[in-house]
Amino acid sequence: MFEDALLSEIRGRFAHVEDCPFTGKRVFFENAGGALTLNAVVETSTRFAAIPDNQGRDNPASRALVEVIDRARADVREFLGAEGGAVIFGESGTELLFRLIRDACLGAGPGRALGSTVEHPASRSAMARWAGVSSRRHVLIPHDDATGRVTPDAYAAHVTPDTAVATILHTSPVTGIGMDLPGIADAIRAVAPECFIIVDGIQHACHGHIDVAGAGVDGYVISPYKVFSRHGYGVAWASDRLTALAHDALIGGPEGNWELGTRDTGAYATFSDVVSYFDWLGAQVSDAATRTERLAEARRAIHAHEAALCQAMIHGTGNLAGLANLPGVTVIGGTDNAGREGLVSFWAEGRPSAEIVAALNEAGIRTHTRKADHYSGNVLDPLGQADCIRVSLAHYNSMGEVRAFLTAMRGILG
Repeated sequence: MFEDALLSEIRGRFAHVEDCPFTGKRVFFENAGGALTLNAVVETSTRFAAIPDNQGRDNPASRALVEVIDRARADVREFLGAEGGAVIFGESGTELLFRLIRDACLGAGPGRALGSTVEHPASRSAMARWAGVSSRRHVLIPHDDATGRVTPDAYAAHVTPDTAVATILHTSPVTGIGMDLPGIADAIRAVAPECFIIVDGIQHACHGHIDVAGAGVDGYVISPYKVFSRHGYGVAWASDRLTALAHDALIGGPEGNWELGTRDTGAYATFSDVVSYFDWLGAQVSDAATRTERLAEARRAIHAHEAALCQAMIHGTGNLAGLANLPGVTVIGGTDNAGREGLVSFWAEGRPSAEIVAALNEAGIRTHTRKADHYSGNVLDPLGQADCIRVSLAHYNSMGEVRAFLTAMRGILG
């Protein structure tokens, strides 16, 4: 875990770590719904919102904006470990998943579309729609209810040589369980080497390592508001061969351009703030010589810190019992799942989840109810559950906050 002095410095770089601007002091365990925002992102957003110039003009301000955009694209590429291809800023992560999946389905050769039942509806809905439009059979691989995972072996059992487009969820926002992305991609490529592979990395991006080039995929999508930036834009990377397919673009516009209209330069700039933060953190926890290495070290440290918090939340700390030892509690994905990334979802027998979330709110602890709706029904319905409580952490959370949560849960459940 981070030492106290470093954790204090980390927390100092984020807005509203301890206090909600509407309700006052609270513990923020709702990071999967949107992580806290870096102070640098707030400052950058304010600065760029006041600039009247646009990109592409013949004046110094416009040229400066273009430099900001070019730097942000390079930062995204390094953040994702991507080589070549196109960096795309769009409306949201969901919108970009729809666009990448649409273009792959409409542009790939004949064959099946492959996904899994663990996927968020952003990718699953996009694939269902565009597989239908492009007359493809959409095959869904069942995930394992006990672990919340879909494995490379499961993909290998369903992939066929004519699989043309495949989707992979890197980490579930309902269970917090991560998938073996390189292993799954390898399983697909071993049978269908020309398959277009699109990855939903929205939940994973602030918790674990990303190596797009190493995984050998064609698209990777994130939502910056879940990785310490702000709402209002999404970021994606598309491979050269995916970019070469037909996609929406202005007639006569730059070749390979994905973006439509003039986007907010401040969005680009704020993602550079995110990458700079990871770079800074990597320098605090290692002696890595290059930025790429520091980004990797930051992610390793983040994963270790969050794993320790999750372990304490599930199994207890000091004289406080963990969720696994509280009466009637079931932890989704199991109590000892190596794939867990900064998130614990559970239910308590005989107690409505919304009631527990409300009681936690009264105790100053922000969590969230997940219902068996279009967002979470794919996970909860097979478990026979109408709802659950999601407690989502980030690396700026502390063991003291976990203790506050466990103390409140002991009082709520008795």
